[in-house]
Amino acid sequence: MENPADSLHVLIVDDEPSIREGSRRILTRIGFRVSTAENGTDALELLDKDEAAMVLLDMKMPGMDGMEVLGHIRELDKSILIIVITGFATLETAVEAMKLGAYDFIPKPFEPAQLRMVANRARDRIVLMRDAKKLAREKQRTLADLDTEKSRIRTIMESLPSGTVVTNTKGQVVLINPSFRRAFSLPSDIPTGQPIHKYVPDPGLCDLILQISQGQHIDFDDIPDYEFAVGSDRYLKARARPVLGDRMECLGAVVSIDDITTMKVIDRLKSEFVAKVSHELRSPLSTIHEQLAVVLAAGQTSAAPSESASDQQILARAKEKTHGLIALIGDLLDLSRIEEGSICQELVAVDVTSMLRDIVSFLGARAQAKQQTLVMDPPAEKIPQLQADPLALESIFGNLISNAINYTAEGGAIRVTVGLAGINVRVQVIDTGFGIEPRHQDRIFERFYRVKDDNTRFITGTGLGLPIVKELVTSLGGLIELHSEVGQGSTFTVLLPVLE
Repeated sequence: MENPADSLHVLIVDDEPSIREGSRRILTRIGFRVSTAENGTDALELLDKDEAAMVLLDMKMPGMDGMEVLGHIRELDKSILIIVITGFATLETAVEAMKLGAYDFIPKPFEPAQLRMVANRARDRIVLMRDAKKLAREKQRTLADLDTEKSRIRTIMESLPSGTVVTNTKGQVVLINPSFRRAFSLPSDIPTGQPIHKYVPDPGLCDLILQISQGQHIDFDDIPDYEFAVGSDRYLKARARPVLGDRMECLGAVVSIDDITTMKVIDRLKSEFVAKVSHELRSPLSTIHEQLAVVLAAGQTSAAPSESASDQQILARAKEKTHGLIALIGDLLDLSRIEEGSICQELVAVDVTSMLRDIVSFLGARAQAKQQTLVMDPPAEKIPQLQADPLALESIFGNLISNAINYTAEGGAIRVTVGLAGINVRVQVIDTGFGIEPRHQDRIFERFYRVKDDNTRFITGTGLGLPIVKELVTSLGGLIELHSEVGQGSTFTVLLPVLE
């Protein structure tokens, strides 16, 4: 690879042609680009046209002597290295030249080896000087870039509408924005560097941020959002994520805070509205349903029924619809209770195996009415008790088994299994029903979403059963999964953690 120093320009200034020509040949052979001048005037003219990195300057020349030329060169460019050539090898001459800014000197007469040594030493100095200047420029550029980057980060942080704070691996705050200060009513001049609990009043959130800062939550999917109250009338939501380095090491945590007070108020008003309307509708609908049942029963037992067969069919359809509305109201009330957090608060020890047997036994009559087989496989191992809300578990498994009965044709089969999967109890409801197309499988847990096709259009439902199941499973810290093939059936798998 070519050495960048090989193209250094050297100017030789000497009134003796033999010195000029001999020096030119020696320096050219070792890689320099060489120009020559026989006097000081010509030398200065050449330097105006072509910059030189090094000048070999004779001290004793006619007209403008070496000392005067040296002074002009120093005024022109102080970075040029000047090597004095003197025929008077006196210390006084060399010292005087060095005081005026000469780099080195070489006495006449000199050997080629002496010139090469002095020239190479000067070249090394020039290369070092250029490298130093380059590093200094890069350092200044890096510092400027860093300062610009800091300004950008500071501007972005201060412009974010969400409260944002960044911590290091010790849980100490390193960055904080004005929105965060306002969210917690902190002084505008509060310094960084203190532990997170000095800024956040909620101990649970502080513990979560500290865990993330220390690298205990590398997988983003494992980090829950954290909702908490500030005072009696403000609600905030925190989202925290680890800050990862180039090698995926945890460097700290970044936390954003959003004010969700308005959302909470709207949710509460919505829940209150749903609860009030549902209670107001349930009583008259129940009365209508019972009266329709009485009329239908009377028509079926009368020796000479006054109603025609079509009237009976209309009444039966009306009874079925009112039953569906009552079920819808019940599901809406269940969802309201789940959203309010009034379900799954008091956890007790539950024998899930015994509960499943009771549910299968209770729903067995419905399955028999459709000539279906509904069985529960005995567990292959002892199933530990769950710490759970028994009403929530009954709702989860009752809904899943009822759905399996509804969406399985006559003569089909439903099987319930229970076992262990790691630290979880695994319950599966397996049917040989209609199955669910892939395009519907991602949406069946959405509220009011129902699959409608030739097989399901006559099945009455609210579209809230599976959303309720998912909400309850999630509130118990569990997971629900679906595997289904059209025409082959569906398998719903519920995983619930075994809590000591």
